[in-house]
Amino acid sequence: MACKSRRRPCSGLTLTTVSLVLAVCANAVLASSPLVNFAAMGKVGLAGAFAGLDLVTNSSSVTFDPSTSSLLARSADGSLSKIASTNAGGSILAGCAMGDAFYVAGNFSSIGETSASNIASYSISSGSLSSLGSNGPNGAVHALYCDSSRKQVWAGGQFSSPGASVAVWDTTSSSWSAAPFGGLTGAAAEVLSITTNSSQSSLFFSGSFIASFGNSSAPLNSTNNPNVPFSSGATPFSSSLVPVPLQPPDVDAGPSSSDSQFSNVSNILCPAGADGPGNTWLAADGNKAVITVRKFAFLTARGVRLGNTFLNGRGTTGFSVATIPDNAVQRLHYFDPTDNQNKTCTDTCPLLTDSSVPYQDFLFDSDLDITGFQLTLSEWQGAGPGLHLLQLLSSGAFASAIDSQNGPSCFAPGPSTTTRTGTWLEKDADTSIPGTTQAVLVSTVDVGTSSATGPSFTWMPYVSASGQYDINLLVPGCTNFQDCALRTSVKVTVFPGGGQQPWVTTISQQNTQDNATLIYRGPVVPTSPDFQTVVQMQLADNPVGSGQDGKYELVADRVQLVLTSPNVTANSNSSSSSGNSTSATERGFGFLEWPLGASSTSSASSVLPTSSVTALDSIGFDLLNALGGAASVASGSSAPSIAAVAYHSSGAVFLGGRFLLSSGSASGASNIVVFKNGALAALPNGGLNGPVTSLVVDGDKVFVGGSFSDTAQASNSALRGIAAYSVSGNSWSALEGGVDGTVTSLETAGTQVLVAGNFTKLLTSSGASSGQNAAGFAAWDVSSSSWVNSGGFLVGSMTFVGNGTSSTPQFVAGNVATSLRFGASGFVMLENGKDGQPQVTPLGVQFDSTATNASTSTAKTRRSHHRRAGAAGWIPSFNVLSVFKRQTTTTLAPLPNPAPAPAPAVLAGAFWTNSSSSKELVIIGGNFSYTSPSSGAQAQNVAIYDDESRTPNGTVRSLLVRGDSLFVGGEFTVAGIEGSGFAIYDLANQRWDSAGLQPLQATSGASVTVRSITASPASDNVVIVAGSFAQAGSSPCRAICSLDTTSKQWTALGNGIQGDVSAVVNAGNNALIAAGSIALADSTHANVAAYSFSNSTWSSVGNGGDLPGPVTALEIDNGNMDRVFAAGRSSDGSSPFLYFWNGQSWNSVGSTLKDTTEVSQLIMVPLQNTHDGNDVIESDRVLMVSGSLSDSSFGNASSALFDGQTFTPFVVSTSESGTPGTVAALFHSFVNIDFTQRHFLATGVVILISIAIAAGIVFLLALIEILWALFARRDDKVSNFDAADLDADDDSTHRPSSLLEHINAATRSTILGSSAFGPNAEKEAGLAAGAAAGAGAAGAAHDDPFSGPDASNYLRAETPSDALGGALGPEESRPAYARYSFHGEGEGELPVKAGQELEILDDRDDAWWYARDVRTGQEGVVPASYVY
Repeated sequence: MACKSRRRPCSGLTLTTVSLVLAVCANAVLASSPLVNFAAMGKVGLAGAFAGLDLVTNSSSVTFDPSTSSLLARSADGSLSKIASTNAGGSILAGCAMGDAFYVAGNFSSIGETSASNIASYSISSGSLSSLGSNGPNGAVHALYCDSSRKQVWAGGQFSSPGASVAVWDTTSSSWSAAPFGGLTGAAAEVLSITTNSSQSSLFFSGSFIASFGNSSAPLNSTNNPNVPFSSGATPFSSSLVPVPLQPPDVDAGPSSSDSQFSNVSNILCPAGADGPGNTWLAADGNKAVITVRKFAFLTARGVRLGNTFLNGRGTTGFSVATIPDNAVQRLHYFDPTDNQNKTCTDTCPLLTDSSVPYQDFLFDSDLDITGFQLTLSEWQGAGPGLHLLQLLSSGAFASAIDSQNGPSCFAPGPSTTTRTGTWLEKDADTSIPGTTQAVLVSTVDVGTSSATGPSFTWMPYVSASGQYDINLLVPGCTNFQDCALRTSVKVTVFPGGGQQPWVTTISQQNTQDNATLIYRGPVVPTSPDFQTVVQMQLADNPVGSGQDGKYELVADRVQLVLTSPNVTANSNSSSSSGNSTSATERGFGFLEWPLGASSTSSASSVLPTSSVTALDSIGFDLLNALGGAASVASGSSAPSIAAVAYHSSGAVFLGGRFLLSSGSASGASNIVVFKNGALAALPNGGLNGPVTSLVVDGDKVFVGGSFSDTAQASNSALRGIAAYSVSGNSWSALEGGVDGTVTSLETAGTQVLVAGNFTKLLTSSGASSGQNAAGFAAWDVSSSSWVNSGGFLVGSMTFVGNGTSSTPQFVAGNVATSLRFGASGFVMLENGKDGQPQVTPLGVQFDSTATNASTSTAKTRRSHHRRAGAAGWIPSFNVLSVFKRQTTTTLAPLPNPAPAPAPAVLAGAFWTNSSSSKELVIIGGNFSYTSPSSGAQAQNVAIYDDESRTPNGTVRSLLVRGDSLFVGGEFTVAGIEGSGFAIYDLANQRWDSAGLQPLQATSGASVTVRSITASPASDNVVIVAGSFAQAGSSPCRAICSLDTTSKQWTALGNGIQGDVSAVVNAGNNALIAAGSIALADSTHANVAAYSFSNSTWSSVGNGGDLPGPVTALEIDNGNMDRVFAAGRSSDGSSPFLYFWNGQSWNSVGSTLKDTTEVSQLIMVPLQNTHDGNDVIESDRVLMVSGSLSDSSFGNASSALFDGQTFTPFVVSTSESGTPGTVAALFHSFVNIDFTQRHFLATGVVILISIAIAAGIVFLLALIEILWALFARRDDKVSNFDAADLDADDDSTHRPSSLLEHINAATRSTILGSSAFGPNAEKEAGLAAGAAAGAGAAGAAHDDPFSGPDASNYLRAETPSDALGGALGPEESRPAYARYSFHGEGEGELPVKAGQELEILDDRDDAWWYARDVRTGQEGVVPASYVY
């Protein structure tokens, strides 16, 4: 089809004496195919039986070989496009993006036309592929990580060069190198994933390998809180002690300074700033001062920390400390930085006044159990004593079971915290210290409860620094609490960190007096950056005691850490409970953390220095021990591996793969485990019963993919291939019924989780075998917890999905059999896109394939009204008898079978606007089913679809919307409604409206089938219903009948027809044409017949015998009865046909269509460009032929565009199985299509033309002035003329008084085509405006050449901007509403009703605006005052 752009002829402007010729021609590039103008049709939907769809220009040259691995780009709307494929047998397993490049890796020797060994780069801007050097990985690459900050690409896999299992590509130098740590060997010597922590400061390597760390003399990585300020007056030991949180009510001081800025002693407990107002406390001038601190609770303290003030020469020089409640003055130990000596003092102790020493630590002889202390400031310098800092130091660290007692310590990132499972209640009792009480938490549990299912309590004390600690569990005596009979034993697990094994101790809580039981002794390395360690308590495995009334009681009080040394040495973990020291070499399996800024000359394949150990390397240490040592991880088909790692914002690290842990804190964990609180922990029900391949984190959820069907301890059979784990809820949840195969790769994209793998269906529920077809790729919407349309369509076994760049958000790879750009369950929206190309928006959900399985016919809704929809409730579902059976007679050939439409298929659509919400929705009908993920309501065969939220909420078949009534046709029954095949649904009130409606009735042995519902062109309250039926109620109207929507009464059209009707199209305002297998009432064979509303008669369109057989599709060119198209099949069903009626005869125009063609719809569509016009179709439109097409010129297609001479394939589609799909109908919101084309010149051209016009006018006016002056001088009468004798407004010789008015007047003349200076020209215009708009508007009208009572002098050019030669910019519009009704009976006027929505195209005239009816697309002028 030769298409071209319509052009304006080049024009010139010639003036009398000065000629300016400006020839500006805007020549558009010839288009290769027709550009359909969807904007001229309103909103447009395309329906059919397809799962994937593409425009022919995008897919005609794309083929797939499933023996190769193909890389696809996924755009923001989810559409897919092929990039390249590997060599046969190749695989793509990993990818990452950096800058403009996407790096892709796997096991291949070439990709596209590029030779590349296992890894290549794809330039997104140029679309080209490149290899990465010549010495890249010599084996399969399983993982990639792009480090944008260092411009490096890390590759992991199973190869030996350039490094063992790990290699680095430097994009700056374009070179390969081994990893800084050399490589990873041992076990299977394979890296399966490379991920990072939340700050992207470290890389996590996982797979099957062993990493070793050595050097026993080197210290373990010490962890010290950098927020604790350094002071030479403290020692490493004292600076590691955590201060006891003190609150203002705990402290009292006196006498205080009279200055309010220095009188609040609470300001020095943890000063917010430097020594000064608001951060310092001063005693009253010349007075000794006493500061008293009382906690009124049991606490263990080691000393005090004092920081002096140096304001105005003041400061404390001597003090003493007495503890409470014994009131004993304590001996204090301190370090004197002036002579670097350790010293002691009692009363008085010195406090340095050197400002370079911000504080000094003073320690007791030993840990003391106290409730407070009294500090006496007895000596000072300057006007009096004072302090800048006051803290009570603990014995090391601590955590209470009572959260209110875990206030934040000074300099701590957060307070000590606790977590618990089960029910814990507070209990109070007196303690051994007079005047104090003790609060604890207790939990009761049935005797016989197992440790795993009973309650647990976890303390996470803030620990300021690494060191050697004794950890005690404080257990209050049962005598004070009077619960000795309930007490039993508990199991306590300490997680000391630093790669050390947890310590497990079983202790009895049956002590009668308060007791501190040692539960750990050794090094403690707190986590970073929260500086915590973990102590967990639960019921003992073999609890002691018999309990009371069948109950045990567990008591949670406090955990106390007593610092014994600030030095930590490297000691390996031991499984022995009697000690904490073993060999000097640490080995880890399957996990390695490597800081990106680190470097090393050693190799992890031999021994890495202990200094490179990180806190998370404990994961590898613990895994190796839990798996049973190095012998248990040897290479083999069943050898364990860590395939995926995910880091959660809580600090937890999730690890998935193939393994079963046999010992340690996560003993019994299967295929997935979490590392948190310094140790491995099992997930609920022991993990999963099959290997895990991929992990992604989305908020609180961890999504897990792999090859499993339930938890390890069976609990949820819906966890098939994919599952979600709630971190906060510690629970598993299913993604509906999972998938029916293996998930290989996961990725997050906005609110979606993208799923790739080897599966074919998304299962609906636990144990189900049916569901939505999704062959290899799917998308889960996290917000709605439902599967949604992934955007594109493919059939394959996918191996990878990953995020890309902003221009190409994702990439997908795998073995692809079929792929189309758009995935859609039988429905898409179409609109004009970039460069006039169609823009496709698929259905936002997927329909199930469990609806009626039949060869569904194409029920059409033609010329349906433009409506907007507000989402109403679900439309009750139909009981479908069968789909579009034919009713036949003995004298007429049966209608041919329609194109196959297996479920899910959408066959018809209409638009509806809710009058209350003014929201536009689409109503679709066909052969499908859908279950709402939010309400669980089920829909079948008809649904309301919101194309904004992309969520269907209803169920239909053959459709028409009139007002708030939805007319539904097909072959069905509705519960509670008499009859079948036709029903009315009240959209506003969300109910079926059957009152007073008599049912359609079929002939004996047949069923009612309604194939067409159209609005009557002759009456607003009548619809035309057609199909296969014998009568309507008592009215004997066969095959076609009119329904009065007000009275719900059926009426035959004239004397009726015989046969079956497949399609009805309106022909102007007074006629319609019906097609099918038809004979007139007098038995005249017709197949296409016309009905006239004016004389109520039927007539055959041409000779019925001229058509080869019954007609399945019909179209009239813009209402012209002399231009009719009909398609169908021959009477013997052997061949298709497409015929054209030219007003005289039927002629074949579809001779190239092959025998397999089934035509579902014909519709004339407008173009943005043009083709070579002919006697069949004008140049500004084409006939869109849809169905299942096969043509000798283009092959197979679902829709083609016919220009009267040739077919151009337009849409191709495919079913879920990969076979060709079918397009059933294109429907639109505008009742009338405007085929008029509008073209606009570029802005630059407009400016040039404007300058030319202005220059020409200036020259012309100058010439006129000269001639005027010459003639005036020669005319004595004129020279004697007294201008004052005439009124200025009546001056027939009046001329403009300025150059600007000359130009304006000349412009009016150019536009209006009349003299700007003619007699009374302006006055007459003003009088005309005054007559129409009143005296108040006369002034405006006087200046406006476009005024007039009926807009008769409103000159509307071809475009709104053509007033100056059609050369302004693109048309702009805005929405508006009619304030009053306007009949609009004059030529060029637009009739409107009050409240009607309009689109204002031109509002430059004060009196009349040019507008468009958004429902029908009709344009015309309306009074400006009638619109708001």
